[in-house]
Amino acid sequence: MSKLTKNQKLALSKIEAGKAYTLAEAVEKVKEVNYAKFDASFDIDVRLGVDPRKANQMVRGVVTLPHGTGKQVRVLVLCSADAEAAAKAAGADYVGLDEYIEKIKGGWTDIDVIITQPAIMGKIGALGRVLGPRGLMPNPKSGTVTVDVAKAVEEVKKGKIDFKVDKNGIVHSSIGKMSFTPEQMRDNAREFVNTLIKLKPATAKGTYLKSIYLSSTMSPGVQVDTKSVDA
Repeated sequence: MSKLTKNQKLALSKIEAGKAYTLAEAVEKVKEVNYAKFDASFDIDVRLGVDPRKANQMVRGVVTLPHGTGKQVRVLVLCSADAEAAAKAAGADYVGLDEYIEKIKGGWTDIDVIITQPAIMGKIGALGRVLGPRGLMPNPKSGTVTVDVAKAVEEVKKGKIDFKVDKNGIVHSSIGKMSFTPEQMRDNAREFVNTLIKLKPATAKGTYLKSIYLSSTMSPGVQVDTKSVDA
């Protein structure tokens, strides 16, 4: 294990081991122990009482964060010519089709989200090897395969993100920046967790929200009392 830096040791010393803080306290604590010299991401990790190996317990969905993610999201729209103008007007960074498919085949992935139309998916299937490992493959469940590409662009630019539980039953996401106010951070965290609660599979047994941790890019995690999220 790598040696802890002075700042990491200092951060750990400020977090009470084994304590679950209220959401408000946890947000303040994450701000207190963030020593990054840049505007670090504000991250959340939620462990769910599900078995992701079972298809009926796979939790995935989308959430529009009230205050956005704080990131500049670069959006590529792969669409038919008649939808290009609307996609550009909605704020897409790149709009086109065949020329971008060729660029991606050549390894270009300087984008954060790809939005496309159902009729175009046949052309995009061949890009799976490039896009799949980077989490860029458009998916109807995340709203990135749609007939209304302009609306999808607007939603993504406003702070709509998609998430899914990993094989260990954990949902991880960046839900803001450390430059956000505590209120903005609380609002985004609450919206994220409440969305997960709405997606609870009917087959999930026992405790659903097992644990919630907040952190910044370089800070240790701060545990949140799961019952305090609505507080």
